Amino acid sequence: MNKPLVFLLSLMALTACTKQQTTGIHLDNLDTTVVAQNDFYQYACGGWMKNNPLPNEYSRFGSFDKLGLQNLEQVNGLIADIAAKQHPMGSIPQKIGDVYNLSMDIERRNAEGIAPVLPILAELDAVTAKGQWSAVLGKAMDYGLWAMYVDADAMNSSMNILNEYQAGFALSEKSYYFDQDEHTTHIRAEYLKHVEKMFTLFGIENAAEKAQTVLRLETRLAGAALSNVELRDPVANYNKMSIEELQVLVPQVDWTVYLCEMFRSSEVQVDSLSVGQVRHLQEAGKMLAEESLEDMKTLFQWQIIDGSADFLTEEIFMQNFEFYGRTLSGRQEPTPQWKRAVAMVNGTLGEAVGQMYVEKYFPEENKTRMLELVANLQTALGQRIQALEWMSDETKAKAMEKLNTFTVKIGYPDKWRDYTALDIDPTLTYYANIQRAAKFEQDHSLSFLGKPVDKDKWYMTPQTVNAYYNPATNEICFPAGILQYPFFDMNADDAFNYGAIGVVIGHEMTHGFDDQGSQFDKDGNLINWWTEEDRARFEERTKVMEEYFNGIEVAPGTFANGAFTLGENIADHGGLQVAYQAFQNAQKSAIGNGQLAIGKKDGFTPEQRFFLAYSNVWAGNIRDEEILQRTKNDPHSLGRWRVNGALPHINAWYEAWNVTPESPMYLEPQKRVSIW
Repeated sequence: MNKPLVFLLSLMALTACTKQQTTGIHLDNLDTTVVAQNDFYQYACGGWMKNNPLPNEYSRFGSFDKLGLQNLEQVNGLIADIAAKQHPMGSIPQKIGDVYNLSMDIERRNAEGIAPVLPILAELDAVTAKGQWSAVLGKAMDYGLWAMYVDADAMNSSMNILNEYQAGFALSEKSYYFDQDEHTTHIRAEYLKHVEKMFTLFGIENAAEKAQTVLRLETRLAGAALSNVELRDPVANYNKMSIEELQVLVPQVDWTVYLCEMFRSSEVQVDSLSVGQVRHLQEAGKMLAEESLEDMKTLFQWQIIDGSADFLTEEIFMQNFEFYGRTLSGRQEPTPQWKRAVAMVNGTLGEAVGQMYVEKYFPEENKTRMLELVANLQTALGQRIQALEWMSDETKAKAMEKLNTFTVKIGYPDKWRDYTALDIDPTLTYYANIQRAAKFEQDHSLSFLGKPVDKDKWYMTPQTVNAYYNPATNEICFPAGILQYPFFDMNADDAFNYGAIGVVIGHEMTHGFDDQGSQFDKDGNLINWWTEEDRARFEERTKVMEEYFNGIEVAPGTFANGAFTLGENIADHGGLQVAYQAFQNAQKSAIGNGQLAIGKKDGFTPEQRFFLAYSNVWAGNIRDEEILQRTKNDPHSLGRWRVNGALPHINAWYEAWNVTPESPMYLEPQKRVSIW
């Protein structure tokens, strides 16, 4: 959208047509047996939790998931209709229909067995010397010790650069390999059994011994990797260097050979790159030289097997589910095949599906009203920045520059992605077509190298139930998929929409000013724009939030990780503060214009309904196993604590709900977080 429109609409108040207004609050979501001031999450969401029991296929089922399921069913209707018909080869409908049908054809995959993967395993088996690893890893898409992708240069955000990122260990978070608590040691033991069973299913001999090798090598890699907390430091994870410097850093790899193979060119296409995690990459290089050829081939065999499990036989899929689904997450049943098929189409042709989705399910008036909301939130955040007592005028001016240069994306892209180069052939196996799709994605990513950053590019499909802030482009994005109840309701009043989607908007805006986003300037460059004193005061205030969440016991003996979730907790806090101020601005404007608004209804004031709407966004049920997994792997706090952990720091919540010192949720004013 163009920026003059943002500034114009920022002068307007969001007011629904009074004859259609509702409160948007569903009373059956509440649990009125609970005192709101004692456990606001249970009070606001207990009814929803009772009425929406956890389905067997889910490890967590909440408002996001329920809306996601609705969107999935809508998309399935679009795709299944296409898949039932014949289409010209090379057309978008042909590609969509064939990916869907290949995914749905379990009988064919059972008959093909592991045959689709055998050529890749044979290529790996043909490696006879360590000196071949540079070429093999450059060519490989199915395995490796690190990942390469093209994205904006953090220090020169207008241009794309090649980036390296740690990889190679399947459990993703290094603590899984080292923590000695009962749960984590159980996970490691079950993982070892799982790897052995998968080797056996692929007919590979000495499966138990090979599983031990995999765990040993992954543990070595994980030992040199950064933790999820360390990965949140953008400065520490940016290490730009020339290819010559990379060759000195990791001499065990011939990087000229590697890059030529990756780009499928006889000449190196890269003059520099950013190494994300230096120590990990150095350790990976040492492993290639120090570990035996057979042991490294075993690790890569496992990566091929692990990556192919969703696309082969039902038996292999179920074994994969037993570990990743049941053991890690507590799910009781796998996701039905039709959902997996839709997800695969979304993953391979997401914007093509999104184009159909918005044509049928996203009214243009929704986008117009969202533009008003976003503009009002920008105004409110600007007001709050200007009113900060702890920040100097010099830093405030820089913060306002950044806020006023936000790019706002709503609903769907202005230009759609071209899928012409993606070749889907139904005569080939499902796995072979997924390989083609993976190569298409890799080639697409690499094609941006050395080119200006495309600021029109979207990082989510329109049908996605989520939103994001991208510091490199200083943009906030709200796909069409999330602009529905319980996040957004065209017929609901300001109290509801500011409390729900308004806080989501404020959340994404605040990411531009959280502990990570605040290190990027208005142009998306990783450059300090703070005075030294202001930065110190900011970090002092964020430390209060980190320590507060560290004290939350999410499961017996397991506490939240305040450092890992800090950015998201800051964004929740800022989102609430900014959305509430925008809500108050809208209320004053409506009254000033002589417009009617819904006052107290069903026993709740507009201010109370604001916080109910916010809380209902995070309603959900979750399994014990998933709580433990998300505490290790998810930078977001658990749903319960995005309410009960966030609201005690919001002064307006105390006023709206008459929360007194006698309440278990009461927090003394001097202990409350105060940032944006």
